[in-house]
Amino acid sequence: MTSEHQTLALFLFSVFVALTLAITSWASRSRHGTAEEFYAGGRLFSPLENGFAISGDYMSAASFLGISGLIALYGYDGVLYSVGFLVAWLVVLLLVAELVRNCGRFTLADVVAARMRARRVRIAAGTSSVTVSVLYLVAQMVGAGSLVALLLGASGGAQRGWAMAGVGALMVTYVVFGGMRATTWIQIVKAVLLMGGAITLTVLVLIRFHGNLNELLNTAAERSGHGGAFLGPGLRYGQDTVSRLDFISLGLALVLGTAGLPHILSRFYTVPTARAARRSVVWAIGLIGSFYLMTIVLGFGAAAVLGSDGVREGDASGNSALPYLSLALGGGAGSTGGTILFAIVAAVAFATILAVVAGITLASSAAVAHDLYTSLRRRHGRQGWSEVKVARVSAVGIGAVAIALALLARDQNVAFLVGLAFAVAASANLPVLLFSLFWRRFTERGAVWSVYGGLVPALLLVVFSPVVSGSEQALVPSVDFHLFPLENPGLVSIPLGFLFGWLGTVTSPSPADPARHAETEVRALTGAGAV
Repeated sequence: MTSEHQTLALFLFSVFVALTLAITSWASRSRHGTAEEFYAGGRLFSPLENGFAISGDYMSAASFLGISGLIALYGYDGVLYSVGFLVAWLVVLLLVAELVRNCGRFTLADVVAARMRARRVRIAAGTSSVTVSVLYLVAQMVGAGSLVALLLGASGGAQRGWAMAGVGALMVTYVVFGGMRATTWIQIVKAVLLMGGAITLTVLVLIRFHGNLNELLNTAAERSGHGGAFLGPGLRYGQDTVSRLDFISLGLALVLGTAGLPHILSRFYTVPTARAARRSVVWAIGLIGSFYLMTIVLGFGAAAVLGSDGVREGDASGNSALPYLSLALGGGAGSTGGTILFAIVAAVAFATILAVVAGITLASSAAVAHDLYTSLRRRHGRQGWSEVKVARVSAVGIGAVAIALALLARDQNVAFLVGLAFAVAASANLPVLLFSLFWRRFTERGAVWSVYGGLVPALLLVVFSPVVSGSEQALVPSVDFHLFPLENPGLVSIPLGFLFGWLGTVTSPSPADPARHAETEVRALTGAGAV
């Protein structure tokens, strides 16, 4: 990495940081200090604005860096991530968006508690939301570390650690001082930059191969080192029964996990009506769909232009494939065009990470303050701090935990790490959400069992999977205590979440209150009484 690359990329990144800090300062002056302002931005955003913000919240470092890297390394099998992330939004649009906006106020637990009003339910849902958010944050921090290693020409753990700490400090600043208003506008700016960067690179890749997709794919297969197998299934998944099951498990997690992500659900509360929430998702699907189609071109383009050795040069997991692709498309190392394009891509990637971690941190701090702290405070009968103050303090703690875990996972592909977060979200959050919205007999015990019945198995299966030990790519490669053969737990943990929810309901000592369910159903479908 030349000094010109470093200087220009850091300059562009500094410009974005200055812009986002200015937005945060503006938002902090315009806030009123209420929970609605901090958590939901006053519910004043239009569907178009919220659609761009949802896109900015969802298209993370995993999307921009990780998916392109996986496609460049594994071809057809890497495309699963692009397809899964996109198809997931149909579940959100058809089953979740409008109903969640009508039933809740700020968090996932609000939807469940709308018909149960039970402290145990709120604590369970809050715990699950924080866990999923921290796992998602880890992936973003790993992406930040990979980018800084590229910019500074450093691959040591200390440099990556400082990069993760710097991103963590910025995300805490956005949340503590700007709340949802600042976070939303940061995500909108980031979405525009990301789409612009992706479009530019996609056009350059297509120009490089004269608009001939067949030539692009054949060249990618030839330079990947795998030949024709690169364009067919089985390179990463499908060699044996275990890998085929892992493929199914990952697909389930990606398609079902989005509807259980706390930072995505919280975006539906920032618009004034349920209709606006639904229209926001339509805008988001258009933007996200376009983006994921471009990641497929970029992934195969990286394989075709860089070759397998070039893809792995900066990062064995492929996280650096896209920045190196931009360098090659701009004219190569040392060229003015390559320097500028590399700097732009690196700055956009940093912007992506900062915007996403801000949204995730806000959602997790809201769960700590609005769900966990409020429930425990009421139990002990104390007044204590205000919700907003607790949320700001918890943002600092959540950032510290995410940084510590990211240091352990710094050599993993960020898209793969996000896949684990999706699996936990689909296992613990989605079952309780769907049961609460659609099952009349669902009870308090069923809700608690559903959350923990999906959350605990998902985490345990990850701990005892090849992701943590027993392989060269594991978090702890020097030992082997893995018992579960799959890398993604979704195939087992998602059905368990639904099973425990059903089992807890049918064994409940007292039935559900039909009047309360009827009230919730009317509210969900009509918006009557929604905040």
